[in-house]
Amino acid sequence: MHSLFNKIRQFYHFLGNKRLLCPFLSLVLITFISFPTIAAAHAYSASYTKITMAEKKTELVFTLDTLSLIELLPDIDQNKNWVLEKSEIKKERHHLQELITEGLTLDKNNKEQTPKVETMKLVKKENKEFLSTTLSFPAFSAGDTIVYNDGFYFNDTGTNYVDLISADFMGQTSEAVLQGKERSWTILLTEVQQEQGQDQTNKPETQQTQPKPVKQSSTSAWFSFFKLGMLHIITGYDHLLFLFALLLRKQTVKQYISIVTSFTLAHSITLTLAVLGWITLPSRFVEATIAFSICYVALENIFRKEIKHRWSITFLFGLIHGLGFASILKEMEIAKSHLAVALINFNLGIEAVQLVIVLLLIPILAYLFKLKISRRIVQIGSLIIFILGAIWLVERIIS
Repeated sequence: MHSLFNKIRQFYHFLGNKRLLCPFLSLVLITFISFPTIAAAHAYSASYTKITMAEKKTELVFTLDTLSLIELLPDIDQNKNWVLEKSEIKKERHHLQELITEGLTLDKNNKEQTPKVETMKLVKKENKEFLSTTLSFPAFSAGDTIVYNDGFYFNDTGTNYVDLISADFMGQTSEAVLQGKERSWTILLTEVQQEQGQDQTNKPETQQTQPKPVKQSSTSAWFSFFKLGMLHIITGYDHLLFLFALLLRKQTVKQYISIVTSFTLAHSITLTLAVLGWITLPSRFVEATIAFSICYVALENIFRKEIKHRWSITFLFGLIHGLGFASILKEMEIAKSHLAVALINFNLGIEAVQLVIVLLLIPILAYLFKLKISRRIVQIGSLIIFILGAIWLVERIIS
């Protein structure tokens, strides 16, 4: 306890030094500019599209977070509380329908199909509110070429928007991710031969055609999920801040490798288990614990004289971070037959960005640790990290 008070006294003495106060405040300002969406921590807009092609009609369910809708239609939030209420939806239903039907198109053989808005309701996903809109289109059949276009945020480069699509046609499923400038998804509904019964000697006339969807987008499915994983970690400021806090204290190369490896293993395990539905924890608890992990590591950087066995605490917190990574894939309802490919490539996207960040940080940190004031810089940086983590923690507990 005595050493704790000494540390606090030293820090106040440091803040009283006018020569160092300006650089300190500059670092704080730069950090806040770098992390513009403190409350959200995941600065992207996500929508979910479920297309079900049945014999009599095609149903499209489009689900978009309400904050994005308020951004797109500012006047809809009449009381300016950043919450989309049922009364506001009812009053502005026409404008909402117009926004959605103009933003989304479903073409059949190069002809745009006219939708009918069936229902519009508020739903909750992972502690966030979404507006779910059900549209009905004419039925499609084998031989048709279907093109789905999403024009939301297309010209807004400041928004990292993703549309996660799942399509079903006669029991056959397909998935895709639209993001960036890739906003069109093409499906050719083909027919394949399926033999009936167990007798392999059946004649051709006893065979029956079964429609099957084939994705023909310019971007392959595996690369779509790879890019989604990259976007998820790039816009996951809390995950990046946790990783930075882990590396900020001077350690050996072996320790750095063990930290990165344990974090990778831990979040890969829980990411997989969560998407499979084998582990479920309240999203509020997961997000709050992620914020707490940032605060804990930052305080460790400030007050611990020596850092040892950091890989163990990294592994424990990494398990929670994996549940945070899984949230976006869980809502997509990916078919089990396609789940392995989606999971692997999503995780590879996360790891690719994480590896690049580590490789960029290590040389910078190596130079920093050679400076006489390196210890003080680490303390200042860790304090900034703690403040950001604390803001997220309080926000996520009370929200």
